[in-house]
Amino acid sequence: MIIRDFSPTDCDVLVEILRANLQYGDPASEGPEAMLRVQACKAAEFLVAEEDSHPVGMIKGVYDGSRALIHIVSVHPDYHRRGIGTALVREIAKRFKKRGATCLAVTVPGNRLDFWNQLSFKLATRIMLAHPLDLVISD
Repeated sequence: MIIRDFSPTDCDVLVEILRANLQYGDPASEGPEAMLRVQACKAAEFLVAEEDSHPVGMIKGVYDGSRALIHIVSVHPDYHRRGIGTALVREIAKRFKKRGATCLAVTVPGNRLDFWNQLSFKLATRIMLAHPLDLVISD
């Protein structure tokens, strides 16, 4: 397995992985166009795990100059429990540390706390979401 930066040619396979994990509820935030925007964002890290030249997992996060945040990790179900998710988290953490981050947070689906606890994450707070963003902007 190798971990590398996202490439636009990964889009279709990553959408399939997200769908297989029921993580593709919002194409505007997770679809190919969004993936390309993330790739272009200097604050973002977008990594892909591949085996035999085929993407099998992904991780996306951002660094704001002080703290880092992982938004999503997704590994194809056929590759679960092989250490791919752990390797993705460790690699993005290394990259964020190199950029200056001293802490790392993650948005966690409710049923995955065990995975994050094993990586030394502690439940600290809840995150609130305004989606679509227009709800915040409108009067």
